[in-house]
Amino acid sequence: MKRFDIITECDARTLARGEVVLLARGGHVTPLARDTLRARAVVVQEEDAATADEAALAPPHPIRTLAIASDHTGIALRRGLTAWLRSRGLAVRDLGTDGSGPVDYPDTAGAVAKAVAAREADAGIAIDAFGTGSAIAANKIVGVRAAAATTEALARSAREHNGVNVLTLGARLLSAEAARDVVTAWLDTRMREPRYLRRLAKVARLERGR
Repeated sequence: MKRFDIITECDARTLARGEVVLLARGGHVTPLARDTLRARAVVVQEEDAATADEAALAPPHPIRTLAIASDHTGIALRRGLTAWLRSRGLAVRDLGTDGSGPVDYPDTAGAVAKAVAAREADAGIAIDAFGTGSAIAANKIVGVRAAAATTEALARSAREHNGVNVLTLGARLLSAEAARDVVTAWLDTRMREPRYLRRLAKVARLERGR
C-alpha cells in the first residue's frame, strides 16, 4: 500500500481506480486532489485510524444506563452506589441481591454481564468481597469485558485501554467514598484511541476462538 504525507492533484492522477492508499498521521490532501480521488473511487485510509468494525467495539460513552448487582457481602455498598448513581441522572437497574443469606458471585455477576451483552444496559457494575470472582464470572459472557478496580487510575486504564464495560468492585477493599471515586473515573473515561481499539479487536477474535 502506498503511503503519503501529502496527496496532491498530481499524486491523485497516478493512482489506479479503486486503489487503497495510506495517509500519514497528520497528513494532508489538497482540495483538487480530493476531487480526483473521489472521481477515481480511491480509498484513503488515515494512519492509526480505526476501522468501522474496530470502532464499534468501543463501549458506549457517555454511559446512560447501568445494571448493578452484588452478592451478600456488597449489599450496603451496592445500595449506596445505586442511590448515588441515580442522583447523577443515570438509569440504574438494580439486580439485587437483598436477602440475608449467602449468594454466589457467579449468579450476580452473570446477571449484570448478561444485561450488558444483551444491550439492556450500556455498562454494568458487579460487587463481591474482593471483585476478582465477579470479574472472572462476567468475562465468561461473550461481548463482556470485565475488570476489578481498586483505584481511579486502574478504573481509567480499564476503560480507556481495555474497553471495560463491566466494572467489578470489592466491598471489603473499598469504602463508599473510594468506590464512588473509582466509579466516577470509570464513567468519565472514553475509549477512542485507534491502537487500543485494534487490540480490542484481537481480544474479540480470541473470544471467538480465532
